[in-house]
Amino acid sequence: MLGTYSGSCHCTLVRFEVTGDLAETLDCNCSVCTKKGFLHLLVTQDRFRAISGEDAMRTYRFGTGVARHMFCGTCGVSPYYVPRSDPDKIDVNVRCLDRLDLSQLRPKPFDGRLWEAAQAAREIV
Repeated sequence: MLGTYSGSCHCTLVRFEVTGDLAETLDCNCSVCTKKGFLHLLVTQDRFRAISGEDAMRTYRFGTGVARHMFCGTCGVSPYYVPRSDPDKIDVNVRCLDRLDLSQLRPKPFDGRLWEAAQAAREIV
């Protein structure tokens, strides 16, 4: 399911485009991803393009402070962020992609509750 997709926050002030393989979607069970309902598509910077609304984004940091959990300051939706695991990449919320049938996806689980061990296992593969 490699393709280029457009997406936005709820109010559509923040718009973006991403090229990636939706077969690589991850479902993290950490506290913040669970509460936000974030489904992850991690891409390199050259596969992501902010179209509008970057100035409307706000940032939340916790724990190590490396991850930049960004969200629209108007509607509160988090369409993408900079992850702790790969701070040189962008992590897109697949739920924010336009016209996507989520029932067609089979997200891979990622054990964010045990982040260090799960990240180490991901790096070995």
